[in-house]
Amino acid sequence: MLLLCGTAAGFDRLGDLQGRFDKETHAGTKIKMLEKLTDAQFETERKAIGASDFVTVGFTLEKYRDNVRACFELLRKQEPDADRHSGGYRQLELQTRRGLREVEDTMQVAPPEVQPPLAIVHKDLLDLDDEMIRLLFPKRTPEPEKVPPVPEAKP
Repeated sequence: MLLLCGTAAGFDRLGDLQGRFDKETHAGTKIKMLEKLTDAQFETERKAIGASDFVTVGFTLEKYRDNVRACFELLRKQEPDADRHSGGYRQLELQTRRGLREVEDTMQVAPPEVQPPLAIVHKDLLDLDDEMIRLLFPKRTPEPEKVPPVPEAKP
Protein backbone atom coordinates (compact mmCIF):
# COMPACT_ATOMS: atom_id res chain seq x y z
CA MET A 1 0.00 0.00 0.00
CA LEU A 2 2.84 2.41 0.83
CA LEU A 3 4.55 1.64 -2.45
CA LEU A 4 1.38 2.51 -4.36
CA CYS A 5 0.97 5.80 -2.47
CA GLY A 6 4.63 6.66 -3.04
CA THR A 7 4.29 5.98 -6.75
CA ALA A 8 1.11 8.05 -7.04
CA ALA A 9 2.75 10.93 -5.19
CA GLY A 10 5.76 10.66 -7.50
CA PHE A 11 3.54 10.90 -10.59
CA ASP A 12 1.67 13.88 -9.10
CA ARG A 13 4.96 15.67 -8.46
CA LEU A 14 6.22 14.81 -11.94
CA GLY A 15 2.98 16.02 -13.51
CA ASP A 16 3.11 19.27 -11.55
CA LEU A 17 6.74 19.90 -12.51
CA GLN A 18 6.03 19.06 -16.16
CA GLY A 19 3.06 21.42 -16.22
CA ARG A 20 5.10 24.31 -14.83
CA PHE A 21 7.95 23.49 -17.21
CA ASP A 22 5.60 23.52 -20.22
CA LYS A 23 4.19 26.94 -19.25
CA GLU A 24 7.59 28.63 -18.76
CA THR A 25 8.54 31.05 -21.53
CA HIS A 26 11.98 32.27 -20.42
CA ALA A 27 14.85 30.05 -21.54
CA GLY A 28 17.04 30.55 -18.46
CA THR A 29 14.23 29.74 -16.05
CA LYS A 30 13.10 26.80 -18.17
CA ILE A 31 16.61 25.33 -18.08
CA LYS A 32 16.73 25.70 -14.29
CA MET A 33 13.33 24.01 -14.03
CA LEU A 34 14.64 21.20 -16.23
CA GLU A 35 17.04 20.17 -13.46
CA LYS A 36 14.22 19.54 -10.95
CA LEU A 37 12.06 17.93 -13.61
CA THR A 38 14.95 15.69 -14.66
CA ASP A 39 15.44 14.50 -11.07
CA ALA A 40 11.76 13.51 -10.91
CA GLN A 41 11.83 11.87 -14.35
CA PHE A 42 14.94 9.82 -13.58
CA GLU A 43 13.48 8.77 -10.22
CA THR A 44 10.36 7.54 -12.03
CA GLU A 45 12.50 5.83 -14.66
CA ARG A 46 14.60 3.99 -12.06
CA LYS A 47 11.49 2.81 -10.21
CA ALA A 48 10.08 1.56 -13.52
CA ILE A 49 13.32 -0.35 -14.20
CA GLY A 50 12.98 -1.96 -10.77
CA ALA A 51 9.44 -3.03 -11.66
CA SER A 52 10.56 -4.16 -15.17
CA ASP A 53 8.14 -1.66 -16.70
CA PHE A 54 10.16 -0.70 -19.76
CA VAL A 55 7.21 0.95 -21.46
CA THR A 56 7.27 3.62 -18.73
CA VAL A 57 11.07 3.77 -18.98
CA GLY A 58 10.91 4.46 -22.71
CA PHE A 59 8.13 7.02 -22.35
CA THR A 60 9.98 8.84 -19.56
CA LEU A 61 13.26 9.04 -21.48
CA GLU A 62 11.49 10.19 -24.63
CA LYS A 63 9.77 12.93 -22.63
CA TYR A 64 13.15 13.92 -21.17
CA ARG A 65 14.57 14.21 -24.69
CA ASP A 66 11.61 16.33 -25.76
CA ASN A 67 12.13 18.62 -22.75
CA VAL A 68 15.81 19.09 -23.58
CA ARG A 69 14.91 19.85 -27.19
CA ALA A 70 12.27 22.40 -26.07
CA CYS A 71 14.85 24.16 -23.88
CA PHE A 72 17.41 24.18 -26.68
CA GLU A 73 15.00 25.61 -29.24
CA LEU A 74 13.81 28.32 -26.83
CA LEU A 75 17.40 29.16 -25.91
CA ARG A 76 18.41 29.44 -29.58
CA LYS A 77 15.45 31.73 -30.17
CA GLN A 78 16.07 34.01 -27.16
CA GLU A 79 19.89 33.89 -27.05
CA PRO A 80 21.13 33.12 -30.57
CA ASP A 81 24.74 34.09 -29.80
CA ALA A 82 26.06 31.25 -27.64
CA ASP A 83 29.51 32.81 -27.63
CA ARG A 84 28.31 35.94 -25.81
CA HIS A 85 25.55 34.36 -23.69
CA SER A 86 27.03 30.97 -22.90
CA GLY A 87 25.58 30.38 -19.40
CA GLY A 88 22.31 28.78 -20.51
CA TYR A 89 24.02 26.74 -23.19
CA ARG A 90 26.59 25.42 -20.73
CA GLN A 91 23.95 24.55 -18.16
CA LEU A 92 21.81 22.78 -20.76
CA GLU A 93 24.82 20.93 -22.15
CA LEU A 94 25.61 19.59 -18.66
CA GLN A 95 21.99 18.45 -18.27
CA THR A 96 22.17 16.74 -21.66
CA ARG A 97 25.37 14.92 -20.67
CA ARG A 98 23.63 13.71 -17.53
CA GLY A 99 20.74 12.42 -19.64
CA LEU A 100 23.11 10.67 -22.02
CA ARG A 101 24.70 8.80 -19.11
CA GLU A 102 21.25 7.82 -17.81
CA VAL A 103 20.16 6.49 -21.22
CA GLU A 104 23.42 4.57 -21.63
CA ASP A 105 22.99 2.99 -18.18
CA THR A 106 19.40 2.08 -19.00
CA MET A 107 20.43 0.50 -22.30
CA GLN A 108 22.70 -1.84 -20.33
CA VAL A 109 19.78 -3.36 -18.42
CA ALA A 110 16.97 -3.05 -20.96
CA PRO A 111 15.75 -6.13 -22.83
CA PRO A 112 16.50 -6.34 -26.57
CA GLU A 113 12.95 -5.44 -27.66
CA VAL A 114 13.21 -1.95 -26.12
CA GLN A 115 16.75 -1.23 -27.29
CA PRO A 116 15.78 0.45 -30.63
CA PRO A 117 13.65 3.24 -29.07
CA LEU A 118 16.33 3.86 -26.45
CA ALA A 119 18.96 4.02 -29.19
CA ILE A 120 16.89 6.70 -30.97
CA VAL A 121 16.65 8.74 -27.76
CA HIS A 122 20.40 8.34 -27.25
CA LYS A 123 21.18 9.49 -30.80
CA ASP A 124 18.85 12.49 -30.52
CA LEU A 125 20.45 13.58 -27.23
CA LEU A 126 23.91 13.08 -28.68
CA ASP A 127 23.02 15.23 -31.71
CA LEU A 128 21.68 17.98 -29.43
CA ASP A 129 24.82 17.80 -27.30
CA ASP A 130 27.07 18.00 -30.36
CA GLU A 131 25.16 21.05 -31.61
CA MET A 132 25.54 22.79 -28.23
CA ILE A 133 29.26 22.05 -28.16
CA ARG A 134 29.60 23.40 -31.70
CA LEU A 135 27.79 26.60 -30.71
CA LEU A 136 29.79 27.02 -27.50
CA PHE A 137 33.16 26.41 -29.13
CA PRO A 138 33.05 27.65 -32.71
CA LYS A 139 36.17 27.41 -34.78
CA ARG A 140 38.20 30.43 -33.75
CA THR A 141 40.81 30.47 -36.47
CA PRO A 142 39.78 31.42 -39.99
CA GLU A 143 40.37 29.02 -42.81
CA PRO A 144 43.60 29.81 -44.66
CA GLU A 145 42.86 31.49 -47.93
CA LYS A 146 43.90 29.65 -51.03
CA VAL A 147 46.26 31.91 -52.86
CA PRO A 148 46.97 30.94 -56.44
CA PRO A 149 50.65 30.28 -57.10
CA VAL A 150 52.60 33.17 -58.55
CA PRO A 151 53.90 32.31 -62.02
CA GLU A 152 57.67 32.26 -62.24
CA ALA A 153 59.33 34.90 -64.38
CA LYS A 154 61.28 33.48 -67.32
CA PRO A 155 64.87 34.78 -67.66
